[in-house]
Amino acid sequence: MKSPGAYLRTDIRRPFFYGWYIVGVGVLSNIASVFSFSSTLSIFLKPVSEDLGVSRGAFSLVRTGEILVNALIVPFIGPVIDRHGGRWLIATGAVIASMGYLLLSQVQEFWQFFLGRCSVVVVGDTLMNSLVTVIISRWFVRKRGRAIAIASLGTGIAKVSMPLLATSLFVWIGWRHTWAVFGILTLALVVGPAIIFLRRSPEDLALHPDGEPVAHPKENPLNGDRKLSTMQRQALAADVVWSRREVVRTQAFWLLIFTFGIVSIGIAGLNLHMFAFVTDLGHSPLTAAGLTSTLALTQFGSTLFWGFLAERIDIRKAAVLQFLLQAVGLTLAIAFNQIHLLYTGFAIYGFGLGGGFVLREVIWANYYGRLSLGTVRGTGMLFSNAFAASGAPFFGFLFDAMGSYFISFTIFVIALLTSAILIMFVRPPKKAPSGTPS
Repeated sequence: MKSPGAYLRTDIRRPFFYGWYIVGVGVLSNIASVFSFSSTLSIFLKPVSEDLGVSRGAFSLVRTGEILVNALIVPFIGPVIDRHGGRWLIATGAVIASMGYLLLSQVQEFWQFFLGRCSVVVVGDTLMNSLVTVIISRWFVRKRGRAIAIASLGTGIAKVSMPLLATSLFVWIGWRHTWAVFGILTLALVVGPAIIFLRRSPEDLALHPDGEPVAHPKENPLNGDRKLSTMQRQALAADVVWSRREVVRTQAFWLLIFTFGIVSIGIAGLNLHMFAFVTDLGHSPLTAAGLTSTLALTQFGSTLFWGFLAERIDIRKAAVLQFLLQAVGLTLAIAFNQIHLLYTGFAIYGFGLGGGFVLREVIWANYYGRLSLGTVRGTGMLFSNAFAASGAPFFGFLFDAMGSYFISFTIFVIALLTSAILIMFVRPPKKAPSGTPS
């Protein structure tokens, strides 16, 4: 006969941590969100701008408008996620985004395309995906890096297949109806899983982060875990409530925004203009699609590496490595026109880019904790998106003036090297008992 203690252990141990269902929904949400990415829009740049009669600079303003609208919405979404979770936000966002894609399939003028992207599509995508890593971060501490990395695989999978998928759909049904297909896929991928599986936090299911069973109210079962690294213990200690006013008064907040913000200018610009950059060199659209897929494949293939690395070394040192890899890869791509060096350069850049999305989210969660992360990230994105908003038109109008992408790409390399230095000056913020941040 089993002892009472044996029954207790059987009751509190779970064979599969529910947080991985949350990660699964994150994967699907990230796949659907790629339909709105600037890297996807880049595939539409030439056919849409030629068909609707606009310059590349004017077309690039679409991304500026989208990013600015996103920046205005996210601060309001963050506190909602902190209090209520993301189930209905994500499901509603998927429905709205799907409607937006269907509207894009009917446009006849550029202003209609601009309005559809900068209103319905961006509102839906912001609700659906902008803070999905916040939802995931509430469920993990020790395994936070790998959880965010696995969710990011959805982005990688979609970005690998997107160039060939979109190009094939262009040939088969035209660019307008391609958007309609994206709308149908968004509905199918996200709405059902979000409603069925999403929950606010592990505590709602009587669990601790990473699936640890609930212990005595005054005990945290993770505290005595010798497998926790110093960083992970700091992440646990960071689980305090921050107000928006307290967050913006910390030095770490502004350093993180500027460090990742100046890089996001280049990422936004490159994502939208990469396809055109390759074809301008004289290569075929199929080659450009192959290079875009190569970049996405190395990004997709590297996410787990960055996730595990984030759990094992100082997150800032991992970020330095990813910035340097992006700089080296981009330098190879713009310095030489040979096809093998283009592939090599964008492959290295993509490997580093895979770290950017993972490490950025891990460092925000580790430094500011789980309890107010939606508020923290929403506030941060209000400012950081201001940087990203300038990327696409900066590349586009500079191309219109110079007839080349060389200068804008070179500035991007300089921004990456600058961020590699700045990230080492970021220190975890500390909230004093009185509530005064530092």
